[in-house]
Amino acid sequence: MHYLSIIVFLVLITGTLIITAHAAHNIKNDKDFYAAGGSVPGWQNGLAIAGEFMASAAFLGISGLIAFHGLDGEIFSICWFASFFVVLILVSEVIRNSGKYTVTDIVSYRMDPKKIRPAVAVTIFIISLAYLIPQMVAAGALSRILFGISDTLGILIVGTLMIIYVSFGGMKAATWIQSIKAVFLLTGGYILAFLTMSHFDFSVPNLFAAVAEAPDLGKQWIEQGGWLSNPIERYSLGISLLFGTAAMPHVLMRLFTVKTKQEAQKSALWTMLFMGMFHMVTFIFGLGAAVLVGRKAIAAMDPGGNLATPMLAQYVAGGAGTFTGELFMAFIVSVAFITVIATVSGLCIAASTAFSYDFWFKVVKNGQQSHASQVRTARIAAIAIGVMAIGVSLLLKNVNVAYLSGLAFSIAATVNLPAIILALYWKNFTTTGALAGILGGIALSLFAVVGGPSFMGKDAIFPLSNPGIVTIPLDLLITVVASKLSAREVEEDKYIELSVRAHSGLGAE
Repeated sequence: MHYLSIIVFLVLITGTLIITAHAAHNIKNDKDFYAAGGSVPGWQNGLAIAGEFMASAAFLGISGLIAFHGLDGEIFSICWFASFFVVLILVSEVIRNSGKYTVTDIVSYRMDPKKIRPAVAVTIFIISLAYLIPQMVAAGALSRILFGISDTLGILIVGTLMIIYVSFGGMKAATWIQSIKAVFLLTGGYILAFLTMSHFDFSVPNLFAAVAEAPDLGKQWIEQGGWLSNPIERYSLGISLLFGTAAMPHVLMRLFTVKTKQEAQKSALWTMLFMGMFHMVTFIFGLGAAVLVGRKAIAAMDPGGNLATPMLAQYVAGGAGTFTGELFMAFIVSVAFITVIATVSGLCIAASTAFSYDFWFKVVKNGQQSHASQVRTARIAAIAIGVMAIGVSLLLKNVNVAYLSGLAFSIAATVNLPAIILALYWKNFTTTGALAGILGGIALSLFAVVGGPSFMGKDAIFPLSNPGIVTIPLDLLITVVASKLSAREVEEDKYIELSVRAHSGLGAE
């Protein structure tokens, strides 16, 4: 299988590099680099955003989770899809009108920018790296299994391609790569779902019946509570995914790549359509793999279950040793690997923008820097962050870093979304309140995740693996109390100005 996977992978990578070269040729200024020139149509932006969340965690992780634990794994699909109701209703229009390139523009509009911008930039940086590193470590592990190369070489390949995509192509290249990757994922996913359901006469009840009758599965596989038996843990995970997804910086950045607030709203609607199309068939991958391939066979290849989808693809397309089976598996594997590279590229753009634009340009340079110099700084930052991510990933390649993903979602849900919502909708929000919320939220998230079962196991000092149900209201309380205690800082004129701009588009950049 290895040689077929490598051939298909090289073909796809060659295509993405051609796209990057074309995008690099068309980058003339900072807006082209950070926001794809603000010219991305709503449908394509929605496809690209959906691509961010039709990532390896969705394509491989959810399927493996369902294969090993049943339909409880669908909570990820449901919450990722539902999170864009939050984006559509609360933030898509107002974010597009209120900021230029990042959410920091919004939070700092009414505040002291010298204090707020570095704090928010650090938050974005932490979230991006905390989510980026597990993706790269996972890519290293997958490359060993799927391509027959070492973890180290796999991480180096992903990191190098990420640096090339971001430093040369910026958001333009990332948008096109995400869009095309999403089309491949949807196409491959629906072919896989069709072939899988052909074994059950294209009947979902027949699939469920096969699961219930399988000796090593049973009826509990299609009922809730098999994996997340603790209802508090289940609700907390749902809240963290719902609000954390809606506040991830690499997603919110994409709302600045469209021309108008209407296009931003269309982006959210198209995202929900494409994500809905994909996530409505993920249960077929997981349950189909459990029945047709078998849990023991999947666990023998990968105890984490991440190979459930590729092994299912091989089985339904002809089986091991057949050309069609190996070819379809190679395609699914290569698309999954491209998915990882596209996702980490988006995260790298978010992290590099936090440094080069929010901190360097706005704080250090006081907004005085030429367009060419801004692009140069952004590219240097992308290279530096890429090298840092490669180094850290190599150091942690033999360590379970899954808790870092939980940390990223926890900080996004606890810090980012409340700060954006309060900045836009609460007149009494102050600089002191924002700083207290940002620093308090980071501290709460670090304590809850690092002190929780995901990191400390049985010795955990915090009981929940998913702390959102505790950290989000606590940080909101800290922010509100600190703002009330610093009421003298309220600038009502700035609030009115931002409110008018956010809802009318007057003065939008």
